[in-house]
Amino acid sequence: MSTAHTLSAAQARDARDPLAAFRARFALPLAARGEPLTYLCGHSLGLLPLAARERVMEELDEWALLAVQAHEQGRRPWVPYHENLTAGLAALTGARADEVVAMNSLTVNLHLMLASFYRPQGKRTRILIEAGAFSSDRHALTSQIAWHGLDPETTLLELAPAAGATTVPEEAIEDCLIRHGAEIALVLWPGVQFRTGQAFDIARIACAAHAAGCIAGFDLAHSVGNTPLALHAAEADFAVWCSYKYLNGGPGAIGGCFLHQRHSDAQPRTSHGGTLPGVRLAGWWGHEEPTRFLMEPQFRAAAGAAAWQISNPPILSAAPLIASLSIFLEAGMERLREKSVALTGFLEELLRPLQPTVQILTPRDPARRGCQLSLRLAGGEHRGKQVFDALAAHGVVCDWRSPDIIRVAPVPLYNRFEDAWRFARALRDTLQASA
Repeated sequence: MSTAHTLSAAQARDARDPLAAFRARFALPLAARGEPLTYLCGHSLGLLPLAARERVMEELDEWALLAVQAHEQGRRPWVPYHENLTAGLAALTGARADEVVAMNSLTVNLHLMLASFYRPQGKRTRILIEAGAFSSDRHALTSQIAWHGLDPETTLLELAPAAGATTVPEEAIEDCLIRHGAEIALVLWPGVQFRTGQAFDIARIACAAHAAGCIAGFDLAHSVGNTPLALHAAEADFAVWCSYKYLNGGPGAIGGCFLHQRHSDAQPRTSHGGTLPGVRLAGWWGHEEPTRFLMEPQFRAAAGAAAWQISNPPILSAAPLIASLSIFLEAGMERLREKSVALTGFLEELLRPLQPTVQILTPRDPARRGCQLSLRLAGGEHRGKQVFDALAAHGVVCDWRSPDIIRVAPVPLYNRFEDAWRFARALRDTLQASA
């Protein structure tokens, strides 16, 4: 191992890290003997911001002391509670404040967006996704297709990597839209592919989709808080995400949604009969706040994306995200991205000597990935699972994706260069022991 890749070198880089202090603001999982585990699983569940416990306890205290009056008289009144999350979500997604809203969960929000934007007509009925999409997305899409009386087997168009490849370049998406665009009503694409860690150019995909006459929607579950986003400038039609991965909102945390301003502007404020696409399904929390509690039959939409809300927000689920987004705003996405590129690049350098036993599926170009690296081990599923289990015995927390992928994510908010070094050493030692 070169001197640039030793433990002391990693610790020296941590000592120079301007974001190092943020690690102390998170709860680090501990091994049986009390030492911190090497946690590289923020792509699956982010760590607990220590301030989240205080935010939740504050709301429990409000409930105890004020009960129903906390809706209007609490320190953070519950009626407009989702607004506590707006500034952070807008900053992380590159959106206007009125284009984002925290609500529901990712797949519920996806169904709401599909209700507004998937409008099959004539020959234009198909939905384009990537082959191997996250299963919840695929379930949502096939059920929506069936809801419209169409056959998911022929209506869902799945674009796979070329033979021998593991990722899909934007050129392949553009080519598919040129060839099949007249049949496609909607494109749903990930910002980052969950299995391979490949990051996509959202603006380029949206442009290609619009040129073909299609709606462009995005699943940002593995993007938000991980890669820089500029959804308004990219002119994405809609996007949805969860908040329990890189956003550290906690298990089952409240999700989020983006709708481009042009769509909310096109909808009438006092009726449900707006232009297609974009007509929303409505609930009482999408009604404007000043007259919501008059309980009148006449709907008056809230401004922007907030009009797509159905129900009041889950306060105890949203409170931890307030703590996390505050940290993101303080750290700044630009600085986080700079560290992410360096940290992930360092891990890649450490793993490169393990090739070809370890194949890195994630693109090498930093612009085409976030902090996740997906690894495939020689020897197939059985050996890969053995190595994964051995890593856990070494105090490493990452995850396994069947049939043969280990995913690791050095998250810049709380992971160190030393964590990357410890993972690489554990993987090397495990491979040598199982050779």
